[in-house]
Amino acid sequence: MSEERSKISLRSGPKRKGRPTISAPRQISSPIVQDEAIKGSAGGPVEPVPRPRPRPGPMGGGKTSDLVKQRYSTRFNNLPTDFDPSAPPMPAMPSLDRYEQSDRRPPPSRGGAAPVVDIKSLRDPNLVPDQYVSKVLGDATEEQIQEFEASLRKLKSRAATDLQQNLMQNRTQFIKISKEAEKLKGEMRALRNLMADLKTNTTALRAASMKNDEPAGLPERGPSGLSKRDKRSSVADRSALWNSQMQALYKNVEGSQKFLPNAAGRHVVQNAGPWIELDNATYKSRRAMQIFLLNDHLLIASRKKRKMDAPNTDTSRSPMIKLVADRCWSLLDVEVVDMPGTGESSGGRNKLADAIMVRGGGQESFIYRTEKPEDAEKKSLLLNVRKAVEELRKGLQSEMEANNKARETINYFASRDPGLLQKTELLETLSDIKDMLIEVDGKQQNLRWVESQMDELDIDVSLQRIEPAVARVEKLKGLARGLKSNVVAQDFIDFKVEERCAKLAGILIHEVEMTHTNQSKTKRNVSWLTRLGFEDRAREAYLAARSGIIHKRARQCIFQGDLHLYIWQLSFVYFTIIHNTVQCFQGCFPPPMMSVCVKWAKEQVEAFNAILARQLSSTERGGSVWTQCMDRAKEHAQKLSEVGLDFKDLVGRGLEEEAAAHAAGAGASAVPVGLGLA
Repeated sequence: MSEERSKISLRSGPKRKGRPTISAPRQISSPIVQDEAIKGSAGGPVEPVPRPRPRPGPMGGGKTSDLVKQRYSTRFNNLPTDFDPSAPPMPAMPSLDRYEQSDRRPPPSRGGAAPVVDIKSLRDPNLVPDQYVSKVLGDATEEQIQEFEASLRKLKSRAATDLQQNLMQNRTQFIKISKEAEKLKGEMRALRNLMADLKTNTTALRAASMKNDEPAGLPERGPSGLSKRDKRSSVADRSALWNSQMQALYKNVEGSQKFLPNAAGRHVVQNAGPWIELDNATYKSRRAMQIFLLNDHLLIASRKKRKMDAPNTDTSRSPMIKLVADRCWSLLDVEVVDMPGTGESSGGRNKLADAIMVRGGGQESFIYRTEKPEDAEKKSLLLNVRKAVEELRKGLQSEMEANNKARETINYFASRDPGLLQKTELLETLSDIKDMLIEVDGKQQNLRWVESQMDELDIDVSLQRIEPAVARVEKLKGLARGLKSNVVAQDFIDFKVEERCAKLAGILIHEVEMTHTNQSKTKRNVSWLTRLGFEDRAREAYLAARSGIIHKRARQCIFQGDLHLYIWQLSFVYFTIIHNTVQCFQGCFPPPMMSVCVKWAKEQVEAFNAILARQLSSTERGGSVWTQCMDRAKEHAQKLSEVGLDFKDLVGRGLEEEAAAHAAGAGASAVPVGLGLA
């Protein structure tokens, strides 16, 4: 039986009378929900669950039909492994913002948003303004364009404020750095002087150590190194001594005045005595010489025998040898070198042990040896040459520093204040006076201190710290007034202070013009200007601003057909502003200036009269409208009596005279003819 079943298949099987009927697949109205499949999708992998096979009905079926259905049927209820029942039926669309351009914005007409100022684009150095504006405002409305313009103006004002703050910060830092540099420069100058003194002292100590014994014939010296005669001598005595030395040199050495003309301060330091000039190649003696050391030159004179048969020669008084100037060098152009002791002579004396070499500026060299062996003149000459050269260099250096300081003074003051270039005499005087000191609070200060005070004043003015700036100006003006004996410093400080004072006064006058309606601010600004000495300009600026406000308010009064109403508005504006101006002027300005305010008020009333006459020119003189307008103007003019001004009769004075004359003329024309003839 089992064998028979195994032989049954679709192709071969037991022959039956009727063919098997395959039932049609059933239509499923909705998917079959399986709890196990849903739970599996939420937890782990889901294994497909086969649906149960329908059993064959009475119409036919069997194994064959089951196999066919199993082969050709489609399963619709198997859920995927990643099925999420809580997910929405339609997945969310991905965002496309990252695929759009960053600088692309929807047009205002579509998006409805106003164009925004892109600071990054404005900072681009390659920005083309026309293209940028056309791109941003291509589809913008008029309101959006105005908003964009307002944003640009705000950005501009903010950039200007930041720039001003950065400028002031950089200026403050620059002033601090310049002060530190000036302080460091002074310290370096002091250090250089100390190093020069150290070098001089070291040289003196070395020379003293080389000196074994004190030469005879020198005057007695005290602990300070100066002789008693030097201590007792004055500058005049020293100059007279130096002059006598030079005259003796001119007398004893022929031709010396040609090399050494008389000059202030030139004197003989040492007469080194007799020397012998040696040949540079063989070191043989050539001729007898004598060396004179001056404070700035080295003179070599040759010794020659005097002719006894020469006329006008006194053999009893004149020496047998005369000195003739042979060579002369400046100490800064010559080099004196100690020769090393080489080459023994036949007599046993070292030829160069007592010799020196003098190198001139033209690369010439000469060798001189002392006549006596181991003569002390050689060491003394070398030491004195070093000292003289050092003093010359120090003198030249100090003179150069003085010239540089004068030049730096001119450049310093001129660079800081270009207006000082117009003060040529003052600038030349400052350059001539190297170190000008002034007394400030019991201390000595130089002009650089004045510049530091000007820097502080500039900072206060730039930051509009008015009270400290005004106080500093008053302090510097008082300092200048106290320097009666120093006219140059007084002119310098006055020039500097007046320049800053004018700048500060300009700022305050602008404040007066802008805040003239506020009495407290006006009083404060006027008090500052009075302390600075600009009360006249403050008065003119205040009255000019009040005149402008009167004209502005008068133009706002519009004539709309009612003449009485227009005159009422106009007179109210004029006399109210005049009243407030006089009241504020009395509280802000000193009483001697009140006459100027009264004159200004009278001018404004006359200006009102001119307008009143022009408006009433078309009305009947003395009529109801004319009288009503005049009464209203005089009623408003009574406000001026509260501040001490009685301008009631001044209002409409010319109009009333014309009206009286007109009435008189009309009455004369109305008299009967008979009465006129009688």
